[in-house]
Formats: sequence, structure tokens, C-alpha cells
Amino acid sequence: MKYIVILCDGMADEPLADMGGKTPLEAARTPHMDLLAGSSEIGMVRTVPEGMAPGSDSANLSVIGYDPGKYYSGRSPLEALSIGVEMEETDVSFRCNLVTLSEEEENYEDRRILDHSSGEISTEEAEELIRALQEEFAGGDESARPCYADGYAFYPGTSYRHLLIEKNGRVRELTAPHDILTKRIGGYLPEDPVLRDMMIKSYDILRDHPVNVKRRAEGKNPANSAWFWGAGTRPALTSFEEKNKVKGAMISAVDLLKGIAVGSGIHNISVEGANGGLHTNYGGKAEAAVKALTEDGFDFVYVHIEAPDEMGHQGSADDKIRAIEYIDEQVVGPVADALKDSGTDYRMLILPDHPTPVRVRTHTSDPVPYMLYDSTKKAEGKESYSEKTGRETGIFLEEGYRLIDHLLDSRSDSSLQ
Repeated sequence: MKYIVILCDGMADEPLADMGGKTPLEAARTPHMDLLAGSSEIGMVRTVPEGMAPGSDSANLSVIGYDPGKYYSGRSPLEALSIGVEMEETDVSFRCNLVTLSEEEENYEDRRILDHSSGEISTEEAEELIRALQEEFAGGDESARPCYADGYAFYPGTSYRHLLIEKNGRVRELTAPHDILTKRIGGYLPEDPVLRDMMIKSYDILRDHPVNVKRRAEGKNPANSAWFWGAGTRPALTSFEEKNKVKGAMISAVDLLKGIAVGSGIHNISVEGANGGLHTNYGGKAEAAVKALTEDGFDFVYVHIEAPDEMGHQGSADDKIRAIEYIDEQVVGPVADALKDSGTDYRMLILPDHPTPVRVRTHTSDPVPYMLYDSTKKAEGKESYSEKTGRETGIFLEEGYRLIDHLLDSRSDSSLQ
């Protein structure tokens, strides 16, 4: 038996009036998911524990089988693992987004976050900007870098997602940029004077950087400020293989998921053209997943697809529907067909990690629908897979980190009612 999770980040949503009361998942054309739904177990699962912030960090830990209440130590430390940053026990890491701020205001505090991802800036462009921040803050004399403090270092990541490490630091409560889109930022800046000054100074450094001059000329959003959030300390995950007795692989374009894989001993598989955006290489991810399961000796593959979440943050229902349809057409269908053609028995779990409703443009902590298909069994399913059908079955799992046990227990006929 082989096992595959197709994690559609942020796919769950709310009914939208201009879609006749349908969610993007209900409105999307998903013939492959609907075909599987007819003989799958469908239910609801709480991936974000009560009292925790609804993030992809805690939610994906749950889906992979790690209780966030026990294992979660912050988002950015997991990303640090992904890019090979060795953290000491006393280090604190921060996510460093490159964001687009409004530019017409005179004072930094009066600006607004227009785009938390700077138009999904390319990794190559972003690396130039992160290097500029590091050089400016670490170089020159003290008068030239008034916001610099010894013990801080920048590390480039992927697209708009980067890292700041503080030696002998402390964890602060900081605001995620996607939670305050279009709002005046003054009330959400760090209280810590060093972090605050570094963010203010970053605008002066990045605003007229050649990368941003070129981006404006091309009609793209400039990445004109750093934004720190997601602070945490070094994580300590147990081995996924030792815990579950299966050999696992991760396919994702996102450093967070790659970091969870590194921390838990899951093998990372890179796919060319996978970028975390709407036009990622869906087909390449599907091909890599099938190859891992049928040729490379892996028992479990986790395919993470970021696009629905990014479209939710952008507030675009049409693009979120498009992302879901791409997943159905280019990932779910090809994977199911290839595994069937190979004669492989498999279990496929499809679900979001959390909702990212286009109405609010950020994460919520509501339970999400899951669909579990077993090629060797015929469950009494539904005509389609959606939030509505998930609620209709009456199956609900309160502790999301236990869902992985249900996926891997292929001998069990019991549901989670």
C-alpha cells in the first residue's frame, strides 16, 4: 500500500454571494475529485488547535501527524531548517517578508501593506534585495547604520519569504503582513526598537533599488520593505519514519514545508518550475509524486500546493477557482490514473491545511473538509468533495494530528465518527 497526501493550501473558503452561495471549491470544475468522492470517506477535521493562530505552520504539522501543542516552536525556525541555517538553542528566527507598501505617505507609520508577497517576486530578484539589506546593516560605520544591532543576520529564502536570525534573542509577538492588508501599519510595527528601526530603514534601502526600479517599469509591485513576523526557536521534531514505519517524501515549493520535512527526516524532492504561485509546475509535482511511489521506494508522499492560499490572500475568487481546477486537472487526475495504471494499491488524502477566505484575505481556524480514497475499498461517498459535503457526513475529527493515523491504517474499516 502506498500513501499520498495532496495538500491544497488555503483551499477551504466561505459561500460567496456572487457565486450563488457557493464556495470556490464548490464553484470549481473538479471532475477528478468528484469521481473519487463517490467512493471516498469525506469529513471535517480541525487542523488548527483551539487557541492557536491559524497558520500553515501549525496546520501542516497537524496534517503530517505532529501535535502543534507539543511540537510547534514558531514558523520561521522551520523555514530555517529548509535553507540550512544552523540555529543554536538561544537563537531566535523571524520570517522576513518582502512586502509592497504604499509610497504616497510621508511617514513610514502611515503607509499601508498593499501586497504581502510583492507580486510573488522571483527568488532571484528577492535574493538581490536581501543581500542589499544584509550589506547595508552589516557594513559601514555606526552612523551609516543606526538601526543595525550586532547579532542579526539575513538569509535569502524563496520568492518573498526570507529569514532574519537574532543571536541570543527573545521571541516577540509580531503581526503577519497578510493579516493587515490595506491597513495603516503604524499600530502593527514591532515594539522592539531594533526590529522597528530595521523595518523603517529597509524602506529607504529598497525603495529605489535597481530591482524595484525595473519592477515598477514593468508594471509590477515593488518589494520596498522588510516585514518581520513568525518568531520562534529551534524545533525538535521526532522522526516521521520511525514514528509511522513508512519512508516519506515531501514535494513543495515553500520553505516552511521543506523545513518540516528536514526536521522530521522526510526526504525533500525538488521540482523545476515549482514556485508556490498560481502558475507553478503542477504537472511536474504529479510526475515526481508518482515516480517517488512507484520507482524510488517511497511509501508516503506529501504534495503541497500553495496556489489556492496565495489567491485567497489576493482576494481573487476567480484565480482561487482556477488554482483548484489546475490541481484537479494536473495533479489529482494524473496521479490517480498513473497509480491505477501501475497496479499500485494506494490511499489518497486530499484536504486544505486551513481556510483562506477571499472575503477576509487571511487565514481562519475553521475546520476543513478532507477526502480519503482507498483504491482497494468502496466507501459510500458523495457526488462531490466540498466544505458542504464534508459537514453533511457528520464525520469530524477534533484532533487533526490523528488524521495521519487514519490514512496509514489501511487495514481499518472504521470511520472517524
